[in-house]
Amino acid sequence: MRHSKSNTDNNKRGLSVEVRNGDVAFALRKFKKKIAEDGLLQELRAREFYEKPSEKRAKAKKAGIARWKKKLSTMNDLPLMGNKSKKY
Repeated sequence: MRHSKSNTDNNKRGLSVEVRNGDVAFALRKFKKKIAEDGLLQELRAREFYEKPSEKRAKAKKAGIARWKKKLSTMNDLPLMGNKSKKY
C-alpha cells in the first residue's frame, strides 16, 4: 500500500533561514551557524571516504583520551598534558 506525500508549507523539513530586508549575507551566516550546530558538515566529511572499523575505534579512543585530559586540566588548572612542544 502506497501513501501519498503532499508537499505543503506545514510539512517543511530540514534547516531553513528567512531572508529579511534583502540581507542575504546575514541569512547565509545564520544558515552556516545552524549547519555547524547540527553537525551536518562534520557528518558529510566523515561519510566522504570509507573508514575501517578499526580506524573508527582508534579515532574514538583518541578523542576520549583528549576529552579526559581536557577535563583533568580544567579540574586541576594545569596546562594540557600531551603538548609535544616544551618550552624551557
